[in-house]
Amino acid sequence: MRALREEDLRGYEFHPVVRLPPGYEVFDFTHGYDPARALASPFGVGRYDERRVGMYETELFSGVRNVHVGVDLGAPVGEPVHAFFDGEVHLFGYNAAPGDYGYTLITHHVLAGRDVWALHGHLSAGSIEGKREGREISRGEVIAWIGDRHENGGWNPHLHFQLSLVRPEVPDLPGVVTEADRAEALVLYPDPRLVLGPLY
Repeated sequence: MRALREEDLRGYEFHPVVRLPPGYEVFDFTHGYDPARALASPFGVGRYDERRVGMYETELFSGVRNVHVGVDLGAPVGEPVHAFFDGEVHLFGYNAAPGDYGYTLITHHVLAGRDVWALHGHLSAGSIEGKREGREISRGEVIAWIGDRHENGGWNPHLHFQLSLVRPEVPDLPGVVTEADRAEALVLYPDPRLVLGPLY
């Protein structure tokens, strides 16, 4: 499968998925995750293709899966999540395991003639109410909201945003992969900054 590249998307205008104010923090999870750490800002960004040692320890993450293949957008509970581009609702559901996505929405888009899916994880329960597979969505439309710890898999409030060139059959994607799977995963799950812009 050919990778999705920046030059493929020249001329497109994408809407921010979460509106980040100036001064947001760029997180460094290469030494693990401390949920009690005082944040410099209620908004922040967690990096793509980051090796997050010791961060994924629940039963969900068998083996050593620690290469992050999405971008995390830290934001307060209830912060709106927008559609980055025109598309449709593909799948939605609840991934209930500790450390999982909690409420999840996947949208489908066509970019440069290619099918692209976008996973939005760690949402509020209200984010999937009234959703219908195939419903059209518009660039900039509010499609979900940031969830709290009791509904988002147990994480500090944030959105996990991930692109996929493979069609998800369930409302889920592997958000972290093993080092052995990294090269293939970076093709199947392209850098979200292709549509999010240069966040870091």
